[in-house]
Amino acid sequence: MANPNEMVCVRYMVDDVAAAIEFYTKQLGFEVLTSYPPAFADVARGGLRLLLSGPVSSAGRPMPDGETPGPGGWNRIHLIVDDIHAEVARLKAAGVPFRNEILSGPGGQQVLLLDPAGNVVELFQPAGR
Repeated sequence: MANPNEMVCVRYMVDDVAAAIEFYTKQLGFEVLTSYPPAFADVARGGLRLLLSGPVSSAGRPMPDGETPGPGGWNRIHLIVDDIHAEVARLKAAGVPFRNEILSGPGGQQVLLLDPAGNVVELFQPAGR
């Protein structure tokens, strides 16, 4: 695994850190770096370090205007897969919810799924794979 200080880091706000750890490790092949539920965990896959911040984490504290950070939205991590159809079938069989069906474009195929907190994850199969 790469040095965590040299990895690309993305923070996702999640409702349940333990559920997020289980999802990312069991469904998408991440490994746990640190785990401090219910506040925080970080998981890694390749050069990506995903920070999972729960509502009681420092990242979940209200902003000066009173708005509280929360999960969901359209920002997403982008995971490259070799066989998008096989991955979608496996994840659907595991009960993972999807926002759409597989879409094809000039660069390849993509589909959006949701983690347990409603954050979006994109699976992408480059053209020619």
